Amino acid sequence: MSIFTPTNQIRLTNVAVVRMKKGGKRFEIACYKNKVISWRSGAEKDLDEVLQTSSVFNNVSKGQVAKKEDLSKAFGTDDLTEICKQILAKGELQVSDKERQSQLETSFRDIATIVAEKCVNPETKRPYTVNLIERAMKDIHYSVKANKSTKQQALEVIRQLKESMEIQRAHMRLRLVLPAKDGKRLKEKLKPLIKVVESEDFDDQLEMVCLVDPGCFREMDELIRCETKGKGSLEVLSLKDVEEGDEKLE
Repeated sequence: MSIFTPTNQIRLTNVAVVRMKKGGKRFEIACYKNKVISWRSGAEKDLDEVLQTSSVFNNVSKGQVAKKEDLSKAFGTDDLTEICKQILAKGELQVSDKERQSQLETSFRDIATIVAEKCVNPETKRPYTVNLIERAMKDIHYSVKANKSTKQQALEVIRQLKESMEIQRAHMRLRLVLPAKDGKRLKEKLKPLIKVVESEDFDDQLEMVCLVDPGCFREMDELIRCETKGKGSLEVLSLKDVEEGDEKLE
């Protein structure tokens, strides 16, 4: 006995569905979880990384593939790549309430983390903690936007927080003094945390003036104290403002 499997049925698992209604019919595409938002924010450029299959469906969960004539009538083309791009751009991502809430909470935390890493209190010249930024975001009733990247939203949050608290984007200018025997080894460990080395003098000890993101300050301070057993030092010299026009967050 043979079991007939309809040729217009495809079974997929663990999918994120993007749905769009057009021309009185429902069309869906099957995507990889987390990739839809990456595509919409511009972080993901490769369509093959987003789509589980280039097929367009009437119903993904039932595996019902849309008819070619329905696609042509609704979209004015039967080019599946173009149709998938349209649905990705304008369709509605189908997620459960629990999943949506979890995604929003994760994004909220990620935004707060970026803000804490990039900003300082200009009076104390010290960075804020992630928890404090999260509380401040809740105080201004900030809502996460699913169609924007966390980095774009972090810039927006910084602008809004300036109205209610002392905060500014800045690099911290630090002076590091390290014992000669630890200098070379420690410099390699600190290198990933340093944005710019402004000056460096290696004589009987290593003295370096550099710019770092505020979020790296605690890690550098702890590294120097532990690795030099308290013989090294880290001093905040000043803050270097990041120009308002510089809208890129690295």
